[in-house]
Amino acid sequence: MSVKSEHDAAREAMLGGIGAASGYAFWGLTVIFYKQLTHVPAYEVLAHRTLWSVILTIALIFLFRRGPALYAVLTNKRLLLTLCVTSLIIGANWFVFIYSINEERVLETSLGYYINPLISVLIGVAFLSEKLTRPQIVAVVLAFVGVVVMTIDFGSVPWISLFLAVTFAIYGYLRKITAVDPLEGLAVEVLILLPFAIGYLVYVEGQAGTAMMHEGGWIVFLLMLAGPMTVIPLFLFNYGAQRIRLATLGLMQYLAPTVQLIIAVWMYGEELTDTHLITFGLIWTGLALFSWDTWRRERELRQVARSA
Repeated sequence: MSVKSEHDAAREAMLGGIGAASGYAFWGLTVIFYKQLTHVPAYEVLAHRTLWSVILTIALIFLFRRGPALYAVLTNKRLLLTLCVTSLIIGANWFVFIYSINEERVLETSLGYYINPLISVLIGVAFLSEKLTRPQIVAVVLAFVGVVVMTIDFGSVPWISLFLAVTFAIYGYLRKITAVDPLEGLAVEVLILLPFAIGYLVYVEGQAGTAMMHEGGWIVFLLMLAGPMTVIPLFLFNYGAQRIRLATLGLMQYLAPTVQLIIAVWMYGEELTDTHLITFGLIWTGLALFSWDTWRRERELRQVARSA
């Protein structure tokens, strides 16, 4: 490899790292955005998130001249069927995320996205015939123990955490095995959700009235921003994912729940109990083992590739 190509590769990796880190940080910071809409019912916020995401993704498809690619997805029945499933899963994930913020349970949201990578590992074992290494087994066991400790102490299963972790892991798995680009895939998913969103908004407007039609201009502006708040971090994430190593990307995914944890405790005063600390501590230990094992195995693969 020439000096110039090495420089270009390093520059692409640096830009990719900035893009991925920005995307994850953006996801974490969206808690502050949705906190401004806690007086708006979660279903209505979800409807606007869908509506304005449709408008923005379609605009981006025209901007990047991706119309033929979108048409190819829309005319592929098998892809459409899979995207119907993923749209319902991600829609449910979005709703519970918004609901958790409205109910001042951001800590549970953070816990869910810490658990998510370990759920993804189990899905890989169940559906992709992947083998668990010993550090991965220990990581999964530690996460399970953490959830059990929290369930016993609080007297109820942390369903928000588990729901967010499981639905996002299943969504990630289905999108991984589906041959569709991120932008077109997201556009189709929100298009599938659009009739439900419009139907809900029309129904609510005919009953008590929607925030969009009866609140001030600031709330209307925030509801319109729900689209960019969904699409921008996804765009940054995919830009970075194409340019940096998988192990680096895997380590960065903990940035979003860490930002959420800090915001929940320091900005919104959610109580970080001893049980929370034990649960988070067990899961963080498991994630450290998981991340170390991923980095070690990728380094070994690179060494083998160089030797070959």
